[in-house]
Formats: sequence, structure tokens, C-alpha cells
Amino acid sequence: MNRFVLNETSYHGYGAISAIADEIKARGFKKAFVCSDPDLIKFGVTGKVTAVLDSAEIPYEIYSEIKPNPTVENVQGGVKAFKKADADCIVAIGGGSSIDTAKAIGIIITNPEFEDVVSLEGVAPTKNKCTPIIAVPTTAGTAAEVTINYVITDAKNNRKMVCVDVHDIPVVAVVDPDMMSTMPKGLTAATGMDALTHAIEGYITKGAWELSDMFHIKAIEIIARTLRAAVEGKAEGREGMALGQYVAGMGFSNVGLGIVHSMAHPLGALYDTPHGVANAIILPTVMEYNAEATGEKYRDIARAMGVEGTENMSIEEYRKAAVDAVKKLSADVGIPADLKDIVKKEDVDFLSESAFADACRPGNPKDTSVEEIKELYLSLM
Repeated sequence: MNRFVLNETSYHGYGAISAIADEIKARGFKKAFVCSDPDLIKFGVTGKVTAVLDSAEIPYEIYSEIKPNPTVENVQGGVKAFKKADADCIVAIGGGSSIDTAKAIGIIITNPEFEDVVSLEGVAPTKNKCTPIIAVPTTAGTAAEVTINYVITDAKNNRKMVCVDVHDIPVVAVVDPDMMSTMPKGLTAATGMDALTHAIEGYITKGAWELSDMFHIKAIEIIARTLRAAVEGKAEGREGMALGQYVAGMGFSNVGLGIVHSMAHPLGALYDTPHGVANAIILPTVMEYNAEATGEKYRDIARAMGVEGTENMSIEEYRKAAVDAVKKLSADVGIPADLKDIVKKEDVDFLSESAFADACRPGNPKDTSVEEIKELYLSLM
């Protein structure tokens, strides 16, 4: 048996944020708790949404104590602020950090027995749907607005906690490319490669099946076609990536990922490495490692990446072509090729053990070990 969970409602395209006020009023909400990070507020991105709320005379309070890799403390501060605000819905504006923080806050508000936050790790036995969330992504990568996953950093133990909960999915996703228009090139590239990682890992994960495959292959195709243009700041590229990352999220949220994410999470926890950069660097190497366990799926990936003539290639040729196409896209958008400027050799044992313990690891198409993960890290240094 397979389960699929998606948003109740989603809006797509330029100007989609105008629907936020209508959704809040139609659902009978009285006051919004706006979660957004300090930089988005500083540069006026959050203001695009609060202007919609102001125009509709919807009261709100803003919570911005959110780090790029949100911590247990960020969540606990948000829970206190939400209670003080006396709000009845959350509007989460930002990348994965803001939306993940909002999910954790919303879950704890309706399931207070998890107020320590750390007990939410893995598949927590929550009983109630979280406080209703309207999610407005400002990056084209994490797809947090459509997933049942969120990641919170346990700073005391230098580790990221992957939380999986059907009760946390936003009721409304508002995917407006205009909200992503201020992303700098580096962030556009990193989040875009994160989305590609979601699509490729989701396509080959152990839990993959025909319904999820449909989303993932289409997402790979869209991302391969539009990421370069998005990094160049072109409107059609932004719009394509806004859709591509969302389609990838529709798939992987329901079937899981693999050890690219398992290996990337500890880098974010220990070094604060941007998640998309970590994924992009690791992805080709892990694709090579996993190839023997993927059947003919790399032919589909290569074709979706724009490689021609795959129907005439041998299994070795199309597997190499898929990996090479990913490497080429990553290089074209300016992603580093290795981890030598990020990872310290003395940390590799800790990183490997953390990656093996990560919630994404069991979904990897090829069974692995701490020692094999260690070899993968070392090969990237």
C-alpha cells in the first residue's frame, strides 16, 4: 500500500500572493502569525505579503528569530511568541528555514506534549493537525510548502533532526515566482540543485513507485531546462524553477530520499554549510555509487536532463551520461566540485556516523554502511 499527501490548495504563477487574503478570510482566520527571516524583512520581500494583509485589514504579528539552519531554540521562541500573539493561523514566508520553523511551531501548538522539540525527530506520534499554515516560498528548492518533512538543528549535539509528520503539511501553498526574484545567483543555484537532488533521489529511492516517478521525472526535466536561466535572473527561468521544485516536492515527500541528503545534513549542522550546496557537491558521487542498484532509471534521468541518443546507449553509457549531465549543470551554475574547503578530516568519522543514523539513509537504493559513507566523504576531499 502507498500513501500520497499533498496540500489542500496551491496557487502558482506571478501575482499568486494576492490569494492569501482571500484564503485567510474564507477559512475564518482572525489573526496571522507571520514567520519570516530577518534578511527577507530587511530587503522588503516579507513586505510584499504583509502589504496584502494590510490591504485586506487582516491583523498579524511577525516572528523573525529564525536562523538559516533553524534550531530548537528558534522553535521554542516561536511557540512562546505565537501564544502571546493570540493568532489562529501561520503565514510562513521564506525558504526551508522559515517554513520548517513554522511547521514545528504549528505542531507543538496543537500537540504541546512535544514542546521539547527533540521528541519530534523521525516519525513522531502526534495526534492533531498543526496550526493551519499558509506557506509562501521565497526560494526554488526545498519545496517545504508541499512536504510532510521539516528539519531542525539540535545545536547542542551538532546534528540535524529530520522530522516526518503528515500533520505538518501547509493547508495552502502560494508559489509566486515574484517572491523569488530577489534571490542572488549563488542562492538560486544552490536551491535549484537541492530541488534536482530531491527529484533524482526521489526517483531512485526504495519507496519510489509509478505515481511518484511521474512527478520526479517531470521535475528533473523542468529543472534541467530552466535552472541556468533562473541563475541568470530571467523571468521564465524563475517561473520554471518555482514549478519544478514544487513538483519534485510532491514526489519525494511521499517516498523518501537517500544518502545524498544523509551526508548533507551533518555538514549543515557542523559547518552551517548551505544545504543546497552540500547536496549539489555530493549528488554526482553518490549517483555513481548507487548506479548498480537503479536498473534502467538512469536512462530516464539522462533523457530528462537533455541527453540525446540514450535509446542507443549501453547501460554503462547512459549511467555515465546521467552523472555527467548533473556534473555539467552543477558546474554551469557555479557549484564547487568537492568538499575540500568545507570538511575537516578529523570530523569525517563523526560525519559518517551521523549520516548513517540520518532518517533519509534507509531510503537509499543501495544498502550502505558507516565505512562506505566515510569512503564517499573522503573521495570528495
